[in-house]
Amino acid sequence: MNSDTLKGQWKQFAGAAKEHWAKLTDDDWLQVEGNAQNLAGRIQERYGIARDKAEEQIQTLMDRVKSKEAEIKEGPR
Repeated sequence: MNSDTLKGQWKQFAGAAKEHWAKLTDDDWLQVEGNAQNLAGRIQERYGIARDKAEEQIQTLMDRVKSKEAEIKEGPR
């Protein structure tokens, strides 16, 4: 998981992430602010899952966001 990639796409990612991980508080999101490692730690704490599972979930959601962005840039088919 690349923290730089997450920082670069934070605005696009944050909306989807907040819906996906609703147990995270506004304070959690302020602390994370684009840092994938911090986000993984917060998910691990709030959801009681292993860190590697949290990182997998982040990567999966990042991939979905990137895919949707690509579809939007391509326009209608």
